Amino acid sequence: MNRIQTYLSFVRFSHSVFALPFALTGALLALHEQSTSALRASVDRLPAGEIGWRVAWIVIAMVAARSAAMGFNRLVDAQYDAKNPRTAMREIPRGAMTRREAIVFVAVSSAAFIAASYQLGRVCFALSPVALAIVFWYSLAKRFTSYTQLFLALAMAVAPVGGWLAAGGPIGAVEPWLLGAAIGTWVGGFDILYACQDLDFDRAAGLKSIPVRFGVRHSLLLSRLMHVIAVACLAGLAAVADLGPVYLAGVGLVAVLLVYEQSLVSEHDLSQVKRAFDLNGYVGILYFVATAASLYVK
Repeated sequence: MNRIQTYLSFVRFSHSVFALPFALTGALLALHEQSTSALRASVDRLPAGEIGWRVAWIVIAMVAARSAAMGFNRLVDAQYDAKNPRTAMREIPRGAMTRREAIVFVAVSSAAFIAASYQLGRVCFALSPVALAIVFWYSLAKRFTSYTQLFLALAMAVAPVGGWLAAGGPIGAVEPWLLGAAIGTWVGGFDILYACQDLDFDRAAGLKSIPVRFGVRHSLLLSRLMHVIAVACLAGLAAVADLGPVYLAGVGLVAVLLVYEQSLVSEHDLSQVKRAFDLNGYVGILYFVATAASLYVK
């Protein structure tokens, strides 16, 4: 059990609640669209058993991809984590996990993601290496570009698009891309907040980020702008996907959470960044519940 806890802590397993609800929302919207189209065309809808299996493989793919990405991040950043007081007690720096164990973990998680993608169809399987390349690149980006947080935004934006495709939605539809833009700007916005607390260390270590380039004040403004865009994209989805007042009420609550999150952090006080970061765990769950309720609760 101690080893299991070590591995779960290694990848911050509880943080899966950030992207997973959005991937499931993408799948939910695609399945609802297919169901509606089937009714209009008077053809049979997907069997409940097949839907259940697709959802299960989507969850496995999401958890595996995130675990691979997080493990890779911890592996390539171990030398920096050991020198940063905030991260020195992570598993590799403190010796709770060896680099070899981390490499095996990343390899197994990557293989599990590709295997799950295979179960979800040819398109998902063909795109799985691209998805892994995107999520891995984020961990290396701060060595080369100041716009590291935007690459995390891109990596997370893949989640709802993947969920949509995995559920059989058409790639040319507007919904998954609008949802992807929403989660990307949301995650990018709170990752900028999170990066502000490492500003001094990153500068000393020669690492790059939006806070390092623009300073805390301008970084906070950008973070807030990204969260405004995220809420606008979520609200815009209501018109595109014909979602009702229950959905818009959920988006309103998400907006309230993000306003509160931003209020906890200021240019001169970063002491509440962790508290602000943790609030994001409620955003995805709240949004998924609101979307599901708007589609299926009449």
